[in-house]
Amino acid sequence: MKKLAILMMLIICSNSFSQKKELRQINKLISESFFNEAESSLESISALVDLSDDKIKAQYYFYLAKVSNELEKFNDAIAAYDKLKSINDSAYSTIIKTEFDFLYSQIETSIINSAVEDNRNSNYIVASDKLLMAYRMNEDKNEDYLYYAAGSAVNSKEYDKALDYYVELKENNYTGVIDEYFVTNNETGKEEKVSETEFDLLKSSKDYSNPRVGKTESRYPEIVKNIALIYVQQGKNDVAIEAIKEARSIQPDDTSLILNEADLYIRISNNTDDESERDLYRKKFKELMELAITKDPENGILYYNLGVISSEQGENDSALEYYKKAIEFKPDYVDAYLNLVAIILDGEQSLVDEMNNLGTSKKDNIRYDELKVERENLYKECIPFLETLIEVSPTNIDALNTLKNIYGVLGENEKFKDISAKINEIQG
Repeated sequence: MKKLAILMMLIICSNSFSQKKELRQINKLISESFFNEAESSLESISALVDLSDDKIKAQYYFYLAKVSNELEKFNDAIAAYDKLKSINDSAYSTIIKTEFDFLYSQIETSIINSAVEDNRNSNYIVASDKLLMAYRMNEDKNEDYLYYAAGSAVNSKEYDKALDYYVELKENNYTGVIDEYFVTNNETGKEEKVSETEFDLLKSSKDYSNPRVGKTESRYPEIVKNIALIYVQQGKNDVAIEAIKEARSIQPDDTSLILNEADLYIRISNNTDDESERDLYRKKFKELMELAITKDPENGILYYNLGVISSEQGENDSALEYYKKAIEFKPDYVDAYLNLVAIILDGEQSLVDEMNNLGTSKKDNIRYDELKVERENLYKECIPFLETLIEVSPTNIDALNTLKNIYGVLGENEKFKDISAKINEIQG
């Protein structure tokens, strides 16, 4: 037994000596960037690592983490790093102690850079998996990566995965809100966005003024919206509505969430063949748009949306006023001008129909002249809106053609020729 014990000690010592020699060679390979060769050498001694002391184990997993990271075998790199972390740091060499935190950052950065490249090359699901990996490395600190992983999953049409990630973000009450730093350049008079370090330096500089700290927009409403939209895509309208209502119960005054719920209803409405269901959800959409306007009364887009819905429901007078409000608060809103003109001209057809049905009696001739004046007044009502629209969008063919035709009917021959020339110039 004594001889056997001595023999075992000799074998262990021999293995230890051999591993130390092998690890020195691996270190040399890594320093010379021969990572594939270093990986092969690490594999050759892997079976003996569990029998080794903690110092050798620490060196082994340190090198394995570095090599796996360089070869973009990120799961292996993380697993090796976790093994290293589980070893008491009293067994760490000076180099490991020095590089321990840096190694973690290096692996994380490599994963993110690789995911960015995958996204750039449209390898969205691969990017999503890597971003999830980075998130799992430190879930408290890296929630942004889960948000981006969800986005990449959506881009790859992996909606079930995206839904899981968005639900996790929602349950974590993730907002993604961070501080932003601004100072005004006294020379240009323009506000500039700067880093926190620059802000600390520039806020007391005589060349800058009005230092302020703002916050980025919360991602929470977008996350809830995406959850709801995925449920709609899956045909789970009730679950989608429940998800967004839950979020609104938490943040009832959040305009973004109000708009997201409204957007959900219009999508459901557009996807149904049931006329009563379609009308129900369009009514809900309209109610939420009206609520949103009370929160944001100078938002031209909200008035435009109400104009569209009111027009669809045959409420042309209301639609007209909403479109005018949209233009008031968003003077370059091309679609609002076009829809407004269309609403005005919508009254033309009934006038034309009545004119065509009149006879040749004196009474009919008088009525014809009255209707002709009404029709011309409709055209004249459109002119200022079309002229303003053309100032905003000079090459808008729809606006130019409509104005040209109006000038033609009204006998404004010079203006008709001018508009015709502009159209010919644009169309070549």
